[in-house]
Amino acid sequence: MFTGIITDVGRVRNIAHKGDTSIILNTAFDTASIDIGASIACSGVCLTVVDKGSDWFAVDASAETLSCTNLGDWVEGTRVNFERAMKVGDELGGHIVTGHVDGMGEIQSITPEGDSVRMLFSVPQNLAKYIAEKGSVTINGVSLTVNEVIDEDQKPSVFGINVIPHTQEKTTFSDVKVGDKVNLEIDILARYVARMNEFN
Repeated sequence: MFTGIITDVGRVRNIAHKGDTSIILNTAFDTASIDIGASIACSGVCLTVVDKGSDWFAVDASAETLSCTNLGDWVEGTRVNFERAMKVGDELGGHIVTGHVDGMGEIQSITPEGDSVRMLFSVPQNLAKYIAEKGSVTINGVSLTVNEVIDEDQKPSVFGINVIPHTQEKTTFSDVKVGDKVNLEIDILARYVARMNEFN
C-alpha cells in the first residue's frame, strides 16, 4: 500500500529482455534498508525488488505489466518516480494507493498557470466514471486532485489537474510533454462506491 507521495526520483540504468523484462533502477534510497521481495511503486506500478546494490535495485516486469502501463516506453536514462510501501503508523499524506495501474492516459495539453502548470489528460472511457471533480487520482505514482472533468460524454474523456512547483521539482512532472502516456490509478474509494451502486 502507498500514499502517492514521491520520496525519490531515480533513473533506469539498464533494461534486459529475457522471459520477463529485468530493469535496474538507480536510487538515492538507502538500499541497505530495502529487503529483497519488498514492494516499491515505480511511477505508480508496484514492483518487487529482486536484487540490489549500493545505489540501485532491480525489478522484473511481465509482458502483462508492460502492455498495461507505460513501462514499455522506458529506456536507459528514463526518470522514474519512487515510493516505498507505507508502514503502519506512517502519515497518509496523499490518499490510499495500491500500485495497481488501471490504465493509461495521455497528456493533451500543458499550460503555465501562475507558478503552477495546468495539465489536461485523456482517460479511457471505462475509467471516466471514476474520475470526479475534487476527487483524487494517481498519475505516474503521484497523488493529485482533479480540478475539472470535461467532455464526459466523449470518448475518451478529459480531466485537468494543477501541478504546483514543489510537485514539479520533486517528481518527473518537470520533464513530461504533450503526447506522453501516463499510468493512471483511480481512487479505490471511487471504485467501491461505483461497485456498490451497481447493486442499488
